[in-house]
Amino acid sequence: MQTITDYLGKSARDNVIAAIVKAKENEAYHALLSLTEERALERADAVDRGEITGRLAGVPFVVKDNFLAYGAPTTAASIMLEHFNAPLQATAVEKLEREGAICIGKANLDAFAHGGSTENSAFGPTLNSHDKTRVAGGSSGGSAVVTALDIVPFALGSDTGGSIREPASFNGVVGVKPTYGTVSRYGVVAMASSTDTIGTFASSVADAELVMDIIAGKDVKDMTTLPDFFSPIGTIEPGRKVGLIKEFMTEDVDSEVRLAVTNYIARLRDAGHTVEEVSLPIVHHTLAMYYIIVPAEISSNLARYDGIRYGKRAEGALTLAELYGKSRDEGFVTENKRRIMIGSYVLSSGFFDAYYQQAQKARTLLIAELNKLFETYDMLIGPVAPTPAFLLGENASDPIKMYLADIMTVPASLAGIPAVSVPAGLTESGLPIGVQIMGKRRSDAQILALARSMETK
Repeated sequence: MQTITDYLGKSARDNVIAAIVKAKENEAYHALLSLTEERALERADAVDRGEITGRLAGVPFVVKDNFLAYGAPTTAASIMLEHFNAPLQATAVEKLEREGAICIGKANLDAFAHGGSTENSAFGPTLNSHDKTRVAGGSSGGSAVVTALDIVPFALGSDTGGSIREPASFNGVVGVKPTYGTVSRYGVVAMASSTDTIGTFASSVADAELVMDIIAGKDVKDMTTLPDFFSPIGTIEPGRKVGLIKEFMTEDVDSEVRLAVTNYIARLRDAGHTVEEVSLPIVHHTLAMYYIIVPAEISSNLARYDGIRYGKRAEGALTLAELYGKSRDEGFVTENKRRIMIGSYVLSSGFFDAYYQQAQKARTLLIAELNKLFETYDMLIGPVAPTPAFLLGENASDPIKMYLADIMTVPASLAGIPAVSVPAGLTESGLPIGVQIMGKRRSDAQILALARSMETK
């Protein structure tokens, strides 16, 4: 796969045309919902004339279609926003454009980012880049696939409970979920406000570091953003202490996944790092926490889509209640409705204390347990998902089985710590397997430096 460096110093128009041609050649994967061809070529010509400069001048990229961006509708892969044209751009997109990058399209996702396979898109699923009979992962499946197919060297995604890391693992690319608050979420359709993060897919860790360096930083339009702390570091010295989470390596985990992680650990040790098994018993409860807290926030964030102020409006002479109900019924997919119902239930007056408040208390205990481990260990490691990419439709009728695919990614999201998925090998049938490296808050540069050092081992 090409890296960002391969695009620099070349004709921006040629770069953009090549990316668009390749995108059209790979339409069968359904990774893109739209192309921003006209605007991309205009910006490419401006780069070639020297009117736009920067560290990414002339480099094409793709954004997940829950990012507000010019040149095509921002649909969040939903009927509710099918014809919505953004009046502004997400801060992350603006920062990339200021450095000369050129957005060539909007990537497919689970509608409103609700899902782990991109099968919940209202416009059809994205197919895995290595096997068209399997899922791309989700919710940022389209962004992962356009990177894996070498259409663009990097793509933006959002990660709420694993939505960058899982598709990165399933497609054999690098996927970064930063510390909560590292990157502004201004101009990105909200899913769950306390865990949403903005990150990137890339073909190499070095490219991911460059993109993160550009998009990270304080934004007055997003009060949750942290002061600028992210700065890539050169080399990482041997002697890091890494903890292998034993609860992620049980017999329930696919044997080829465990083997890939074991082999990666062997390489870490060969590079002079110490890897020891650690226990994080509370992880058995993190999925329950996540699927109480996140649907609660989803139900609040989606309440604005009523067919009057925002979103699709149902046709016909309807009462106000009928208009709300019919607009939401037509605009939301099944998984959207399921999460709204769960969220409304756990926030209701009779169940708030029993469910939502208990989940938040448990979340605090998770953070405390992770902080305790980080007193001894620099980083933690484990698989990204219990299995490689599963078959299309395999989990579609069983939401609990689908949710279980997130069991290894939600802890980092609930705790707000950084995590990166990096390729760790292939199964015998050629499916990619990723390994996940996690660090304490604001240690993003350190875990990326370690991951980069292992790419050449």
